[in-house]
Amino acid sequence: MDHFSLKSGVMHAEDVALPRIAEEVGTPVYVYSRATLERHAQVFKAALSGLGSGDRAPLIAFAVKSNPNLSVLKVLQRQGFGADVVSGGELIRALAAGMAPEDVVFSGVGKTSAELELGLDKQIGQFNIESSEEGRELAAIASARGEEASAVLRINPDVDAKTHEKISTGKAENKFGVPLIRAREVYSELAGLAGLNLRGVAIHIGSQLLDLEPLETAFAKVGALVSDLRAAGHTITHVDLGGGLGVPYKAGETPPSPAEYGAMVERATKGWDVRLAFEPGRVIAGNAGILLTRVVRVKRGGNGPPFVIVDAAMNDLARPALYGAWHDFEAVEPSGERMTANIVGPICETGDTFAKDRECDALQSGDLAIFRTAGAYGATMASSYNSRGFVAEVMVDGDQFAVVADRIAASAIMDAERVPDFLA
Repeated sequence: MDHFSLKSGVMHAEDVALPRIAEEVGTPVYVYSRATLERHAQVFKAALSGLGSGDRAPLIAFAVKSNPNLSVLKVLQRQGFGADVVSGGELIRALAAGMAPEDVVFSGVGKTSAELELGLDKQIGQFNIESSEEGRELAAIASARGEEASAVLRINPDVDAKTHEKISTGKAENKFGVPLIRAREVYSELAGLAGLNLRGVAIHIGSQLLDLEPLETAFAKVGALVSDLRAAGHTITHVDLGGGLGVPYKAGETPPSPAEYGAMVERATKGWDVRLAFEPGRVIAGNAGILLTRVVRVKRGGNGPPFVIVDAAMNDLARPALYGAWHDFEAVEPSGERMTANIVGPICETGDTFAKDRECDALQSGDLAIFRTAGAYGATMASSYNSRGFVAEVMVDGDQFAVVADRIAASAIMDAERVPDFLA
């Protein structure tokens, strides 16, 4: 459920009419619903409530990469979420939003020595180590400081997540984690290092999963590994199960619910006796945001459908160009008439295509429309390609809204550039 709906024939975000936002902020613009973020956070928390209490209560660390806007993070911080970060910049953002350092998990395959130092400086709760090389480097840095870094070892279970190949992270050919066949060896090596408190394992097999079976298969492999590590004398107190739960991008899709996911996790982890961590991103933020755009013109096609050219582009919403991803496309003030069209942006690339042969609301020049399910991996993946600048972001709260990220003009980006003397 989200809070974007028609009221008296006009699309609203909660109680704010979208034409009002377009008039005051301009387009394209991302619009987030606070109520939707809060509801999704609460539903996800409730689904995991049976997995432990007290110091064994699950840690829910929002995947900051999915939407790092400070206001989005603040909403989730107030819901008791921590943060899953994959860069020093994301770590600084999470802390700026008020997330507790001890509730921060630092993931990612390419952490630099400076980022490892930063994590230690900020006293984060957990490093997710991706390789023996990273583990040795972290141990050496922490030991030299007279400190001990709490960490888990990320395992690659070689499980096909049945998702898009570019967002699959748990197959043998993917760059993430330590292969399961080497996990015991690497764990034993790192567990003996000064400066490292290796206390468990982590796993994350992919994003936008629409089937729980791959997750359950991966969790079974983790459970067996935990038993083997304990049999070898290691103390295992923490397991990070990652994220990846999918959302409905297309009307009518029914991905597993958080409640179904929670029941599967409870079944799969029975008897593990650990504190579990989760890294949801898309399932929290995806349907909490839309991209509001205006039709530039409708161009007659050749022998095919017309082109509906909107002012949003692949630099604003990259997923369709990058993954061939679907986003439902709707008029803000639908007339009831329908058309079949190619939905495209103004960038000088054929790849700047949001949809082909799409049946949609009939639109004409000047009309407003939305791309749904754009709250995750939307603004965060934006670029300034074609010198277009960066899209603005807005958050709605009931009948009020605020700009939570300014539109950055192409001229402002150019101001950061310099022409050297030898070209003057």
